[in-house]
Amino acid sequence: MNAPVEAALARQRSDKAERERILLRKRLLRFTGKAIADFSMIEDGDKVMVCLSGGKDSYTLLDLLLVLRERAPIRFDIVAVNLDQKQPGFPAHVLPDYLSSRDVPFHIETQDTYSIVTRLIPEGKTMCSLCSRLRRGILYRVAGELGATKIALGHHRDDILGTFFLNLFYGGRMKGMPPKLVSDDGRHIVIRPLAYIKEEDIARYAEARAFPIIPCNLCGSQDNLKRKEVRRMLGEWEKRFPGRVENTFNALSRIVPSHLMDSGVYDFTGLRATGVADTGGDIAFDDEPCTSDSPAAPDSIVLRPVDDHADLTRS
Repeated sequence: MNAPVEAALARQRSDKAERERILLRKRLLRFTGKAIADFSMIEDGDKVMVCLSGGKDSYTLLDLLLVLRERAPIRFDIVAVNLDQKQPGFPAHVLPDYLSSRDVPFHIETQDTYSIVTRLIPEGKTMCSLCSRLRRGILYRVAGELGATKIALGHHRDDILGTFFLNLFYGGRMKGMPPKLVSDDGRHIVIRPLAYIKEEDIARYAEARAFPIIPCNLCGSQDNLKRKEVRRMLGEWEKRFPGRVENTFNALSRIVPSHLMDSGVYDFTGLRATGVADTGGDIAFDDEPCTSDSPAAPDSIVLRPVDDHADLTRS
């Protein structure tokens, strides 16, 4: 193959890759805008504290929110916050350099939680729970000090599904990771704008944007975590049963309390026959939904197309 032909093919590959990057960015912005609108995550005048760890998820969150801030019909401010936990080898200059280059206001909170975790957790045991509690308390305090009205975290669709199955398998509860909630101390609203986005898309986006990723060598490197087991399960489902994972995620927003068993959510005691036909009555198995792993309908629930310039004020 001669040089001009090789050059032409290289240009074609480059053009194709650029088109794919543009389409990916548009899709992630659309899903983020939709999640914000669906759950009324950001309101006019908000100060959003974006928790930036240095991983692909939080970089992507910050990047997308910066774009949406410019497009939104409302005004809101962004401040990036990183908690330097004094892990050995942590490159303390990376995030300040990056945030300064993007002209993003930021605050670096330095707290030696690493020493606390490693002192209290026996060697070989997972550190996630204690580390998370310590980090959460510090970030709540910092949010108050900075006057932040919303705390934005980079959890995505796979995190939400993983948490649901962890609670189901190991906690005996049908409980997940909501896109919006009140913080443990009751003083803050926590939001997860990436709730509709797949982790694989975030990984592709982070690579395309060449974010300066900082690996976690505290808990992220630990093996045999239950969350990793759940991720492997979901990955296997995705390969063997296309659509099953998406259907499961969609089910989290299609709850039917009358067909579960929680009397605290549904009044089974007061249930009486009325003699009037009920379209939401005992039809659970009429269509035998549990016998099929067919893919979800295209663009169902959270994935239906919406305007790229999603209205952040819609309730």
